[in-house]
Amino acid sequence: MCLILVSALFIVSACDNGDDLSTDQMTDTGITVKAFGPSPALRGGELRFVGTNVDKATAVVIPGVPEITEFTKKEKTEVRVIIPQTAQPGYVILRTSQGDITPKTMLTFLEPIVIESITSSKVKAGDEFEIKGDYLNLIARVVFQENVAIDSADFVSQNREKIVVKVPLKARSGEIMIANGEEIPVEIYSGDLQADIVEPVIVSITPSTVKAGSDITITGTDFDLVEKVIFGGEKNASKFTVSEDKKSITVTVPADAQDGPVMLVAYSGAEIVSETSLTLKMPVAAIENKKVKNGENITVTGTDLDLVTAVWFDELEAEFSYADGKLSVTVPETAVSNHIKFVTASSKDLSITGITYVVPAISSIAPTSITAGDNITITGTNLDLVREIIFSAGEGTASVTLASAPDAGSIILQSPFTATSGKVDLKTVNETIVTSSQSLTIAPALLAAITEMPEAVKPGALVTVKGINLSTVTKIEFRYKNGTIIPATSFLPNQDGTSLQMYAPAALGKVDLILINPVGPSVAYPLSIGLTDPIADPSLIIFDFEDVGGNNVLNNACDWGGICGVKGGDESGHFFEVMPTSTNITGYWYIADNWIEAPYPSISGITDYVLKMDIRLKNDIPVPSGWHVLNIRIAGNVEYNIMPYLQKGSVYTTEGEWKTITIPLTDIPGLSDPTSTGGDWGLIYNKDASVSFPTVGLCIDNIRYELK
Repeated sequence: MCLILVSALFIVSACDNGDDLSTDQMTDTGITVKAFGPSPALRGGELRFVGTNVDKATAVVIPGVPEITEFTKKEKTEVRVIIPQTAQPGYVILRTSQGDITPKTMLTFLEPIVIESITSSKVKAGDEFEIKGDYLNLIARVVFQENVAIDSADFVSQNREKIVVKVPLKARSGEIMIANGEEIPVEIYSGDLQADIVEPVIVSITPSTVKAGSDITITGTDFDLVEKVIFGGEKNASKFTVSEDKKSITVTVPADAQDGPVMLVAYSGAEIVSETSLTLKMPVAAIENKKVKNGENITVTGTDLDLVTAVWFDELEAEFSYADGKLSVTVPETAVSNHIKFVTASSKDLSITGITYVVPAISSIAPTSITAGDNITITGTNLDLVREIIFSAGEGTASVTLASAPDAGSIILQSPFTATSGKVDLKTVNETIVTSSQSLTIAPALLAAITEMPEAVKPGALVTVKGINLSTVTKIEFRYKNGTIIPATSFLPNQDGTSLQMYAPAALGKVDLILINPVGPSVAYPLSIGLTDPIADPSLIIFDFEDVGGNNVLNNACDWGGICGVKGGDESGHFFEVMPTSTNITGYWYIADNWIEAPYPSISGITDYVLKMDIRLKNDIPVPSGWHVLNIRIAGNVEYNIMPYLQKGSVYTTEGEWKTITIPLTDIPGLSDPTSTGGDWGLIYNKDASVSFPTVGLCIDNIRYELK
């Protein structure tokens, strides 16, 4: 039997023997009592004192019992003691180090509320639940486990001897609690009287071995109480169906479910775990020929291959497709793994082992006696895998790197001018080395040859090249694409003929550099003579308009209404140009990537970097007096006006030629460090409507970051 007193918390209106104590509860260390209770109270229950600094109390005095010095709670704002069974009504005293505090209100006692019994049989959500006892008419709440409460307004019935409630959907088995409606409520627990609430029961799961994405059936009882079905890996089923008799659940196994038991979660929060452990089916995979070729497709056969979500050759992820029950897998070009791993969404995997790779075979090399710099022909099979041909070069090596895959049956190439006699190595796309059985006899080159030179120089700049036989050079020619030939006015080799210096002509353009010695002219070495700076690091290009890595302005950054476009395709490559159409627009994106389609670079340490771009104005633009900008927009929507870098006096000009402008990143306000790869990127033209700011013929190329 559980007992409780109906009571209240009394406000302290005055104190005896405590007039000299502080009543300021906010600003000092004085002890004050604001309230005590409950009163009437329950013998055996708690008596509470609420106030300030009451943790300094040393004892509580209640009539009829010895002084109480043991506290069940002792905090700055509240202390509690247990009321002895022999306590009598009267005034209580709170003893403190600063003196006694005696509230004016007397402590009184009432006969206890009696909980004699509760429903002992199993009950289900929605069933009626009875609590019997005495003084139950004063109860305001019935609370089940996990604080699932029913207020008196929702009781089915209530009188002095009995309360009837409906079992809440979220109720769980265990002790219950009843409470009155006071500000500090009196609470009593049912103790050994426990509510027995029905929970779902799992009897079986079929099938126990299942393919992800297919259905299973769970049988049992009371499945109308189930809120969630959770599979291995804590994968929640998006939906499930409960039968009319509430004895079975049909549910689709999530694609990413993992092996393990199935758990039902009731609305009460109860978790019911199946004894049966679910096993997810794995695909069965096989390939006919385990000797594979890099870059080519292989066909994988088997069963349940639609479960495969990734294919790996060690750390290399392969592209694949599924159709007609088979996988078509592209062997990564650089793969060397001896196994192929197939992964499913359930994190299970299987492997095909014993994988080997096709390698090139050399049938012949001709001719075998050459002078360094002569052409040779290598014939054989699977030569399309070759990416580099390595020759001996004295104590080292000299290589010819192929820009693209050669013909599978033959490779024609020029031998390096530094090559010496010996065998030839072929390095494949996956860095396998194949060595020729034949050896080449290579006589030293007699022509002058360049092995190292710049890609671009400024007009009149001193050009230094490195190579062989450079001390034999008697003439140097710069041969322009338009047919113009300009000889070098002076040049100077070093003593051993491995370096040569000359001055570039003043004329701009793309040229072939030719070195002539008594044996004859050298091969042509391409050189750009212009006002633009060479690109130092292609990985830091923002826009180059060459459709590299998806960075093609035609696809994602321009051609809005014909205002601008991409021209080019000549020896200078593609570039952006404002076309001759109306430009009387206030605010317009010339280049616009609002969807972050390009893989933009990020740099860290902006004090060490600059922003560069190549610009050409075909026509000078008078500097208008009104507001106008041409803003580059990069790195998280940061904008910066580039026109001041083109101003000479009263005009914007590049004198009709391409030039490179350089902007220190520290001059651009708002840039983060490291720079962002998000936001909108492009070029924004903006001006007051009345301002004349024509930009037809504005050309831009190679917008990039660069290390100082």
